[in-house]
Amino acid sequence: MGTGSKSSHQSYAVSPTALAESPPAPVELGGAPAAGEGAGLTGATGGAEIEMPELPIPAPEPPAEPADGVDLDVADTLLKETEAGQVLGPEAPPKEDVPATVEELELPAPEQDEQTNNEELPGDEAQLLTEEVEEDEEETDPPLTPVPAEPPVGQPTGTPILVGGDDFISSEAALVAYDSADGPREVLLTHVSEEAEEKLLDALSIPGTHMEEVEVEEEVKERLALDKDKKLGELTAKAVSSVQHKLKHDLPMSEASIAKHQAAVDAVSAVLNDPSVSDDEKTMAQHYMDQLDLVKDKIDNGGTPLPWMAPYEVTGTKTVTKQVPVPDGEPEPGTLAATVRKASRIKATLDPDTGQSSWDGVTRSHAQGTEYEIDMGDGWKAVYRPYKENDPSTTEYSLRGQLEVHAPPGAGHGKELVERLEQLHLMNKPMTAAEGEWTYLSNNIKAQGLGNAAGMKAAMETAQGLQDLQVQEIVHQRMETLMGLDSDALQTQMKRIHLEAAHKVLPMKVEVVRDAVAKATGFTSGAELAASPGYEPTPATAGKWLSWSRFDVTGKQEEVKSAFKGRSLTHSLGGGDLASLLGTGVLASTEKRAVMGIGSGVGMSEQDDKMTGGANSVFLRVQPSDSYHGGGVLIWDDPSVLMRRSDYYGYSSDHYGAINPDHYKYNKNAITRDPMKIAKFGGDGNEVMFRNGIDLLGAEAPSRIVCKSAGERKMILASFASRGITELGGKPVEDVLCLTDDY
Repeated sequence: MGTGSKSSHQSYAVSPTALAESPPAPVELGGAPAAGEGAGLTGATGGAEIEMPELPIPAPEPPAEPADGVDLDVADTLLKETEAGQVLGPEAPPKEDVPATVEELELPAPEQDEQTNNEELPGDEAQLLTEEVEEDEEETDPPLTPVPAEPPVGQPTGTPILVGGDDFISSEAALVAYDSADGPREVLLTHVSEEAEEKLLDALSIPGTHMEEVEVEEEVKERLALDKDKKLGELTAKAVSSVQHKLKHDLPMSEASIAKHQAAVDAVSAVLNDPSVSDDEKTMAQHYMDQLDLVKDKIDNGGTPLPWMAPYEVTGTKTVTKQVPVPDGEPEPGTLAATVRKASRIKATLDPDTGQSSWDGVTRSHAQGTEYEIDMGDGWKAVYRPYKENDPSTTEYSLRGQLEVHAPPGAGHGKELVERLEQLHLMNKPMTAAEGEWTYLSNNIKAQGLGNAAGMKAAMETAQGLQDLQVQEIVHQRMETLMGLDSDALQTQMKRIHLEAAHKVLPMKVEVVRDAVAKATGFTSGAELAASPGYEPTPATAGKWLSWSRFDVTGKQEEVKSAFKGRSLTHSLGGGDLASLLGTGVLASTEKRAVMGIGSGVGMSEQDDKMTGGANSVFLRVQPSDSYHGGGVLIWDDPSVLMRRSDYYGYSSDHYGAINPDHYKYNKNAITRDPMKIAKFGGDGNEVMFRNGIDLLGAEAPSRIVCKSAGERKMILASFASRGITELGGKPVEDVLCLTDDY
């Protein structure tokens, strides 16, 4: 919860090199996970202008004189392309399009390139210096979620981590170590954002998708040069258009229309009467005169509108430069070879007795869609399901953007699994607190519907402008090192610079967007928002999955509770096994169950949910608190425990959790993320979806768990006792576990 303290949270709100004093930003860990449908795990605003600090940005110093043999043209081109945003990723706006306030900000000073810093030091000393710098960085801005070197083997949900930047949905990833006969199979599982896909695809060499320019002879249709020179086609078209307008609207012919017709006739007649023109040119002129004769008839006599009149074109061959697919074979230099295949999922196995997940590293289940298998070298590989290649109308919407990174068999690859994301041109550093606040703000913008609030678009443009300027700063700083690199090495370095710039400038972007969010939600400034009681810019990290909160709920917890008075959130397991569910300890989405090793057929509408996109969430329902429930039901009598999350959405009737705009169940006017509207849901088919799942044994534990029989209750209590679980949600487990007879 936000504390309002200005001393304990200053270290990360804004980079120390950016501002002398930073506004408060609470750092308490807390919060909770989410919910699911049909069956359980094993059974189932106003705004205002953005205030920007008025700090000058110093002009970059010119690069040092290049050494002999350095190609100045290459360096100049590099800088120009960088300033134009052409080296990597989406095009950046020209400098003049960035809000002027960007130039009043002081950017974090880019570190000098290691090669430059250490070039005069002996090898051992240079290495030591680099290690010391890295150690200092870790100490001053430690990751929100440390990356384990060895994820625990067999843990179905793996270890949740956060990766810096916004290349991944909510910046989330999980490190899973499956048990196998060949030793642990360590895998990084994450969901790439659609906006980051182009960067990833740029790292791949996919048969038939990379293009090269070639000159080819091609049959083309074009106008004659004399036609273009005399503008016969244009003059005729003007006459036709003017007269056509009068005919369609039944208006009298104007002097202007008559004059346009006469101008065209004069130009065409001059060509027809010129003895020096060729036969082809006379044919062309006669084509236009025939059209003008029709126009003249309409001027004199009126009538129905004119038919379509095409320009005169001739067919011929011409040498043209075209983009053609690179032939299959060796991947392009600097790219990773990728194979296109039908989509699939890891087919793991969950042992019901031990609760351990295992996978042989090979077996996969089939899915509807397309994926790329990527060779990353040295026994490493990745599997990616692209947005572009998976048509939402015919493929499983929930798998689009899913990424797996696979280490060679054996333990100890945890940190390298994250570092290897760089090969895919994706952010590859653990998230820091400053980066966490960016994700927190982004999630709140979406959850609270602030995207179109006054000042928000300008803030986002300013934030992007800051990143573009940071790229330029780093390029200027390292110009001497960059000059002279061959094309492939240069591209690789520029991709790294873009990733580094995104990492460095994020504290500044946070400040800009925090101010805009504050003013869109009734606060006077970002500092006031950061000091408010509900502001929690770090995720709940105690559960099986990470979840971000929303300050419009955490800051008004009592109001949300009041809105839900007499109403609860529930989840029915259907035919699922309650003891097995609680043995695993999580209520998981269809997609999460798949990689955990829980077989299909557990949920009520798994295949439909994959098509709608609901398979990435678990489903709950709003019901009166005094409703009768049979066995196998989870009940949250205080829905605010879950409504504090930022990743839910709801429908007042059954829509299969649809977020796929191409699916017939999707309704953008019916979907809501407003907890106050959800509190009023009354239909039997209403549904509230929470991404990934809910940790049933953590802070979001249900307040009541309805058992089917006294025997089942006794067995679950014994299981809890053996694991040392005595409370759920602050209540003794004996009070949480109840029977249908208790109603």
